[in-house]
Formats: sequence, C-alpha cells, structure tokens
Amino acid sequence: MRSLYLRIYVTVVATLALFALVSGWLLHHHLEADRARIERTLNERVAAWGDLLQHSLPPPSAQRADQAAALRDWSMRLRLPLALLGADGTRIAASESYQRREEDGELATSRQLAVKFADGRTLQVLQRPIGFHGPAGEGPGHHLPPPWWSPGLPDGLGLVALLVMLFGAVAVGSWPVVRRITRRLEALKRGVDAFGAGDLQRRVAEDGQDEVAALGASFNQAASRIEALLRSHQSLLANASHELRSPLARLKMAVSMIEEAPAAERESLRREIFTNIGELDALVEEVLLASRLDSGVGYDRRDPVELLALAAEVAARFEARVEGENLVVQGDERLLRRALRNLLENARRYGGDEVDVRVTRHATQVEIVVSDRGPGVPEAYRERIFEPFFRLPGHAEREGGIGLGLALVRQIAARHGGSVRCDARTDGAGSRFTLALPVPA
Repeated sequence: MRSLYLRIYVTVVATLALFALVSGWLLHHHLEADRARIERTLNERVAAWGDLLQHSLPPPSAQRADQAAALRDWSMRLRLPLALLGADGTRIAASESYQRREEDGELATSRQLAVKFADGRTLQVLQRPIGFHGPAGEGPGHHLPPPWWSPGLPDGLGLVALLVMLFGAVAVGSWPVVRRITRRLEALKRGVDAFGAGDLQRRVAEDGQDEVAALGASFNQAASRIEALLRSHQSLLANASHELRSPLARLKMAVSMIEEAPAAERESLRREIFTNIGELDALVEEVLLASRLDSGVGYDRRDPVELLALAAEVAARFEARVEGENLVVQGDERLLRRALRNLLENARRYGGDEVDVRVTRHATQVEIVVSDRGPGVPEAYRERIFEPFFRLPGHAEREGGIGLGLALVRQIAARHGGSVRCDARTDGAGSRFTLALPVPA
C-alpha cells in the first residue's frame, strides 16, 4: 500500500482486531474458570441439600401427600425446583416450580442433579445452565440478568456481539482522524512539489498545533528563506553584470588603443588598464563575499574581538581619529574588519577628510560609530543606501564605487545578530553610521 492513510488505518484496525481476539480469549478463559468454580460450588451445595433433605423429608413409608407437602415446603425455602422419585423410579412428588418448568418444556434444556438417598429414593434438583441468563432470583446466585449488550443471547454470542460492536465503533471512528492527518500531509506534499517546480511563492497551511502544523511552519520558513536568497542572488547577478560592462568597455578600449597610441600616452593607458582591472577585481570580490554571506557558508566563527584595537588598526589606514572603550564582542574578526573598513572607505569617499570613530556601549549593545563631515545623506535615502548596488544620485559619476560596500556592512551586522543605521550628525553637517553588535552573555 503506497498511501500512508491506508497503512495507518489498516494498522489501527489490525491492532484492534488482535486486541478483540486476545480480549475474547481471556474473557472466555475467565468465564470457563468461573463456570467450573460455580459447578463445584453447586455440586457441594446440592450434596449438602441432599443430606439435609434426606433427614428432613418424611420416610418412604409416609403418605405421598405428606412427602409432597414437605418437598414443596423445602423447594420454597431453598428456592429450587425439586422432584422426589421412589426406589422404583416413579415420581413421588414435585414442586410447583419443577412442574411449571416441565409444562414449559424446559427440562430438555435444563440441568438436573440427582442425589441418591440411603433409603433408595432419589432427589432431583433442576437448574438452568450456568451463565448470565435466567429469571433473577432462581437458584443460589448463579443466575444473573442478561447484560444490555446481548439481551437474550447465549454467553458466547453475546461476547462476540460486544467485540463486533467495539471493532465497528473504533474502525468507523478512527477513519476520519487518520484521513484528516494524512490529508494535511498530502497538502504539504503538493506544496513542496509546487515549490520544487519553481513556484517560489507557494506556502502550505499551518492550521493546528501538532507535528504536522509544525512541519508546515518549518517548510514555510525555509521556503521564505530560499525565496529571499534566490531573489537576492538574482538581483546580485543582474546588477553585477550591469556593473561589469563599464570597466570591461573601458578596458577593451584602452587595450585597443595602446598599440597605436604615441609613446607619451601609453603610460596613461596602462594606468587606465590597471585601474579597470582593479575595479573588476574589487567587484568580483564584493559579489563573492555578498553571495557567501547570503548562503552562510564558512562564516560561523565566534572569537573574542577587541573592538577598540581593531578600530585603531583599520582607522590608521584612513588617518581617522579613534576614541572610546576597550570593549569585546564575539564574532568573526575578518568580517568585522571588513565592515569597519567599508564604513571608513565610504566616509572618506563621500565625507571629506575629517572622519571619527567611536566605540561605546549602550545597554546590551556595543556601538561602533563612524562620523564624517560630508554633505550628508538625505533622509529619504538613509535606508536605501544599504541596498546592493544603490548609489546616491550624482555620486556615482563623481566618487565612483560599485554600491556594495554598505550592503556588505548590513549583511555582516546581521550575521553577528546586530544592525547598522545612518543618521545625520547633531553637531553640524555630515553623516553618522552606527554599527550595533550584541554584548556577549
């Protein structure tokens, strides 16, 4: 069976059937043991009643009417159908209950116990088969009223009826439960197949609070992450291919001109070629780093990093001032160094010569603040400048750059559980970039 719901349902039904068979066997065994015990008890009681009646009934020489009256009296006392036979086998007397059974034709289906007296007479005690059935009150407690689930049925058929009712109830009741669970799994499978076929926006239902709902939620989270990752890579490749065209075109033109250019211009063309090669190399490096940060491969290190020492080392290359506290965070030193370098390159490119770096702590975060004295970033663009390949209007022509530096800073900050933001300086013109990182526990 390939369908999961059929396998689950058949397993439930087979387990129930096995339970019913074992329960029936155990109950039958128990009833047989009770039947044997009651048989022994009755035989002992009948023997005792025989001894009692043998000494209580009138002797064989007494009138039959006297023997019959005494027998009926003891039948009412013992609440048993009784009959007394003579030594020659002829009936001397019988109780009213015995005669009533005889008239109803129940002697053939009833059990008769015979007690032989010493004087040759025989006492017959009539009883029904031991079990659940029979009029309440007849006999010494071995006739019980029939149960509600098998009125009027023999013991074995009543048990079978009970087990069949139990089997049918569970089989019918378990079907919708099993089918509901497997139907949700089938919906999850269809969602996974559709997502695998290219429908990146496909999601599955998360109704319920069981394992199937948790599986659906996990799939939706993974699908959202994969969709965002693929969209990011598509955008990255599209923008990278666009950015590659300009340096490649300039490089192609410079190479084609260098052979025919005068000697005085060849050095300038060589510098142009090396500049374009450096720009291509930087672009490829930035694209590869952004792609690796998106995939999360190879950047899981968490080492103690002294931020003030790191800031002083990186800022020395850009002649920036550094101040603050010697704070330590857990992270990848290479990535944090790259983030700080990108912030300083951005500040130096767009913010002029006056660049400051400050390391401080606020509550549960450590902040690295890079400030410049440039024209500042308009409020409408303070969030967009962290998007890949976005550059402020007019700045690309004047300052260059490929628009991935600040996007990498945001990726590195997110990789460390932090964030980055851009604000205007409160003490004059310029911008302030704040890299916030969590404090180690």
